Amino acid sequence: MTLPSWQDEKLGTMRRAALWLLTVVGEGEVFTKEQIKNAFPGKSQADRRVRELRAYGWKIDTHREDARLGQHEQRFVAQGQPVWESGKTTKGTSALTDTQRRRVLTRDGNRCRSCGITPGQQYADTFETAQIDIARRKVKLPNGTSTVQAVAECNRCRVGGRSLEADLSVVLEDVSKLGGLHLQTLTGWVAADEREFSVVERIWADFRTLPADSRDEVRKVLGLPPA
Repeated sequence: MTLPSWQDEKLGTMRRAALWLLTVVGEGEVFTKEQIKNAFPGKSQADRRVRELRAYGWKIDTHREDARLGQHEQRFVAQGQPVWESGKTTKGTSALTDTQRRRVLTRDGNRCRSCGITPGQQYADTFETAQIDIARRKVKLPNGTSTVQAVAECNRCRVGGRSLEADLSVVLEDVSKLGGLHLQTLTGWVAADEREFSVVERIWADFRTLPADSRDEVRKVLGLPPA
């Protein structure tokens, strides 16, 4: 079947953008905001129309999903519904509105729930700064069913956690087994939504990052034989 021309202005910008991705960019290829601007001169919302395609099943990654991409780059991963065909497309319900996005970020403390980093904070091993966005995490419920819930995550954790599934029933079961000081400690952490690490825990975390020879030096100080 012959596709309509992406240059046909009667189709509207979003439909034209979909056809442009298919016929000019190509699946798996990278494009930039500047290329969108040049392809649709005079269309100030062209980049937004490209983003709207995600609600129709189009997979378009940014640097938040693909760490290999630059800040102004996007990758056209896969085609979704043929939006240029009138009456044959249905907008998905999974896309978050700006209000819903802000609500999730506020609820999650405007920080990554996986590693705790905040927007603009540098990762420890690079000069790269974190960006916080919304990820969709699959959660297994106590009744055995699964659902998808929104969670704030940084660009690194989103890439590494795509296939993860949280198991709420396991967490609830583990909590039910706690008692005394352990339960009191956990309650305090959950109430504050923050955990304060002790000096010993911080030293242990630093020790784990040391090479083998350096770890042996620490073992020597502690009166232990080399590993």
